[in-house]
Amino acid sequence: MLKGFFNVPVPVNEPVLNYGPRSVERAALKAALEQARAQQVDIPMYIGGQEVRTGKTQEVRPPHDHKHVLATFHEGDASHVHAAIDAALTAKAHWENLPWEHRAAIFLKAADLLAGPYRAKINAATMLGQSKNAYQAEIDAACEFIDFLRFNVQYMTEIYAQQPLSGKGVWNRLEQRPLEGFVFAITPFNFTAIAGNLCAAPAMMGNVVVWKPAPTQMYAANVIMQVFNEAGVPPGVINMISVDGPVAGDIIFSHPDFAGLHFTGSTHVFQHLWKTIGNNINLYRSYPRIVGETGGKDFVLAHPSADADVVSTALIRGAFEYQGQKCSAASRAYIPHSLWPAVKERLQRDIATLKVGPVEDFENFVNAVITEASFDKLAKYIDEAKNNPDVEVIAGGIYDKSVGYFVEPTVIQVQDPHYVTMCEELFGPVLTVYVYEDAQFEEVMQIIDTTSGYALTGSIISQDRYAIAQASQRLRNAAGNFYINDKPTGAVVGQQPFGGARGSGTNDKAGSALNLLRWVSPRTIKETFDPPKDFRYPFLDKEV
Repeated sequence: MLKGFFNVPVPVNEPVLNYGPRSVERAALKAALEQARAQQVDIPMYIGGQEVRTGKTQEVRPPHDHKHVLATFHEGDASHVHAAIDAALTAKAHWENLPWEHRAAIFLKAADLLAGPYRAKINAATMLGQSKNAYQAEIDAACEFIDFLRFNVQYMTEIYAQQPLSGKGVWNRLEQRPLEGFVFAITPFNFTAIAGNLCAAPAMMGNVVVWKPAPTQMYAANVIMQVFNEAGVPPGVINMISVDGPVAGDIIFSHPDFAGLHFTGSTHVFQHLWKTIGNNINLYRSYPRIVGETGGKDFVLAHPSADADVVSTALIRGAFEYQGQKCSAASRAYIPHSLWPAVKERLQRDIATLKVGPVEDFENFVNAVITEASFDKLAKYIDEAKNNPDVEVIAGGIYDKSVGYFVEPTVIQVQDPHYVTMCEELFGPVLTVYVYEDAQFEEVMQIIDTTSGYALTGSIISQDRYAIAQASQRLRNAAGNFYINDKPTGAVVGQQPFGGARGSGTNDKAGSALNLLRWVSPRTIKETFDPPKDFRYPFLDKEV
């Protein structure tokens, strides 16, 4: 075994490539897109290092071109859940006893593979499978995923380095053990980086993982497994299954070795899983760690001192990048009456220039929403707004699913700050605006704080430092990530650890050491060099 206190390479955020015309990266990405569309991929499950195919398949189609079949993936059943758990537990002893620097090296290699030979491939997979434009795929599937891996290695070493004080004649040590059992990772469709991080973070800390990606992210999930395999993740450490959620949950959440849940998805599902775990608490070897991020109803609050151009830009980027399908997307805005005419004019002007269409055309700012069910839900809300005399659709409001699930960027102005689209998470390119009287800045903060059960992201846009300080304090529990003079999206690993509280999750901050601490169980070791040989203490001696 190697001996030494090893320093890992200092992490820096992966540079975001711009994919401008005639750039090398643009040419490589276009070639990867063409190659991906020219073939139909057969996606297996990955269990114990083996590719598992069942013959029962589902099709993967681009949301922006739902007549085209990109791939098929093999559906599993209860037997595959059992097999994945068995493979994980079989791999556990060797993996957790592997010196930490070798675990670090595997995931650092994965980061370099993503930054190099797999960059165009994983970006193309994310663009086609999840309908992301080139820039949104780059900041997600490449840069954020790479950052998660590199920064988490650094955080891992910092956690291991934290040690207690030692008194005279004693050496106190703190060991960070992996959890006793396996971790279940459930990941969403919208971020490839989240999918990779939710299974990689526990594994990096010596845990073994059963991973269930969203079916709508399976195309890029397959590339993630290819990267992990090439990087040297041993068989059984991360097992990817595609099994119906209730079937997987019934088995996993009743298994005595279930040790933790790493989840991103809906609040309803997370609460159901938490309740299930609680009901089964007597079955487990230890109390499971439950980490979840579950969405938001994210706000932008403009103060009368705000710059109209700053407000409009923050709203357009915050609400409509990736079709509003970010947990952090700006969904409700509160604009002062004096500023609204200028903001409205700029919103209408700029939204009219946004192009909507397939990801292969790099001029398209907005692409398709993820599924027909999502499209239908958004169309319903838009139609209800059009038919409500107290609501005005001031931009967009057009949708079409004949070729792809396209919903144009839509802005709704409401008279009631508690109108349904101000309260419910829509997860699409629909922004609702409430115009308040300038003198009601304090009152509108009360509305923001109490309207939604979520508390993920929010922003204040103002040139008045007193107003900024007031909003920062008053809305301190309304957002786990709070932005000043910026859109409420775009958290960067190592710079803005991400997560919210209330109905938005456990706020365990992906992209920080706080998250990694959830996947270890500390053991304190005390060694005494000259132990006592008599039970008596001096205070027992008689006075003389």
